[in-house]
Amino acid sequence: MTANAEIICVGTELLLGDILNTNAQFLAQELAKLGIAHYYQTVVGDNPERIKQAIAIACDRAQLLIFTGGLGPTPDDLTHATVADFFGVPLIERQEILEDLNQKFTQRGRILTPNNLKQALLPEGADILTNATGSAPGIIWQPRPDLTFLTFPGVPAEMKHMWQEVAVPYLKSLGWGQTTIYSRTLKFWGIAESTLAEKVHSFFNMKNPTIAPYANNGEVKLRISALADADATAQEMIAPIEQQLRQIGGLDCYGADEDTLASVVGSLLQATDATLAVAESCTGGSLGGMITAVPGSSRHFWGGIISYDNSVKVGLLGVNPEDLARQGAVSPVVAEQMAAGVRDRLNTTWGLSITGVAGPDGGTPSKPVGLVYIGLAGLEGVQSFEYRFGAMRGRDWIRHLSAHTALDQLRRKLLSKERLTNHP
Repeated sequence: MTANAEIICVGTELLLGDILNTNAQFLAQELAKLGIAHYYQTVVGDNPERIKQAIAIACDRAQLLIFTGGLGPTPDDLTHATVADFFGVPLIERQEILEDLNQKFTQRGRILTPNNLKQALLPEGADILTNATGSAPGIIWQPRPDLTFLTFPGVPAEMKHMWQEVAVPYLKSLGWGQTTIYSRTLKFWGIAESTLAEKVHSFFNMKNPTIAPYANNGEVKLRISALADADATAQEMIAPIEQQLRQIGGLDCYGADEDTLASVVGSLLQATDATLAVAESCTGGSLGGMITAVPGSSRHFWGGIISYDNSVKVGLLGVNPEDLARQGAVSPVVAEQMAAGVRDRLNTTWGLSITGVAGPDGGTPSKPVGLVYIGLAGLEGVQSFEYRFGAMRGRDWIRHLSAHTALDQLRRKLLSKERLTNHP
């Protein structure tokens, strides 16, 4: 059976941006796992008439409507009442829900108040989509033979549990979910989306698997998706395509799926029993934070020095004060001395440094906001890299790019040494 699904998220707080809509992201990923086509998502506020309009539109273009939100005890929780009104059926109080509410409130030492009783009212003919972890049940309902409704509370933990434990088995029992859409996402750093797209444009006409590029936070991604009867089959379809794309991407491709630059660099360091220390100025510790966010990083990361003031650069890192006075803190020579200094003082294989003008103030015509130098020190000496990230996207963006690019430079260096070792 082929199902075309639509996700409808109810809540004014979503429209106002007070809450990030992670429910839609989760459900979209889950529908893909089941191979269920999904073309539209709707966000609508807590207004009965607008919810009805969303239902009317969705009923004309989807056979599976998945709602989140609007199932709680407060007056603005309107989903079940509005759905029932749209189809002209009454709300029926369900005794089993009342009993479940009483039991849960008693176990938690709370008093069941009248406003909670509205959660026991479901559209006539609807089955209960049980909520084992919260108080608000959902519904499984077919108001007509070609249309299925699933409703979930907006609380992500409750929704996810209900989806996995109740909704997925139900959908599979009806014949949905017999295929899967499996995706593999390759990640790239140091290459523009347009440049990468040009290199791999011949792959974009493929039908199964499909290739889609997109950029996010400075990195570029290629998502490879395959439709098959099982994950293993889809993975076999994707594998040769992935190999070709990796070859085209070369060193710009740093990993896939859950890989991060920090996790990849960590694996490369551990593979050679190498260690790392960092010296940061404009990034203020975010580079070290990225590295230590990876479990097990203590095996290769010794620590870092945040040398924001020049006195710290001189006193702790051994930067030459004459070079500071002559060339300034944002300069290749200072970046190199910071990297060499932290490597020497922490006794590590590698030293990595960042110094730059993050803004919004402090820039000059010769050293504008966005100018960043990265230093890298190792057994073979010290080198620096200049970047001009620009000022348009602000301070946080410059700091973000600086920390990621520093890790990327170390990654490339580690890979080049690995290739020299393996291929003399």
